[in-house]
Amino acid sequence: MSTNPVAILLAEDDPDDQYLINEALEENQLNTRLYIVSDGEELLDYLNRRGKYQDSQKWPMPSLILLDLNMPRKDGREALREIKADPKLRHIPVVALTTSKAEEDVAKTYDSGISGYITKPVSFTGLRDVMKAIDLYWLQVSRLPPD
Repeated sequence: MSTNPVAILLAEDDPDDQYLINEALEENQLNTRLYIVSDGEELLDYLNRRGKYQDSQKWPMPSLILLDLNMPRKDGREALREIKADPKLRHIPVVALTTSKAEEDVAKTYDSGISGYITKPVSFTGLRDVMKAIDLYWLQVSRLPPD
């Protein structure tokens, strides 16, 4: 395993969820570095190096995106479609991490190219377990595309 932390980009508008996800990653002592954006517009700015995200040293291209579906300005569904339509970005695995349990959301996001769909647990223990499982599958078992 590389000694460099794996960059994970979290697109999440809820500050409490941002904090808890970061805490769950840290508590698991995972070899990750979490970068956070608050909506789909900011997510696409980050990925396309626009605005404050032009410095690739400060804002590295993520190896994995955790995507909330319900966000202001541009929701996760629309951002996902744009990511998967862009030849420079579509190789990045995107995992929905959302409160939505709607079968329609599950079906539509898989049709749009989502790599995985996880409903947010209601407890911190559950969230910590989900972050450990994401690390195990996406960062240890699976082989991520090269940068």
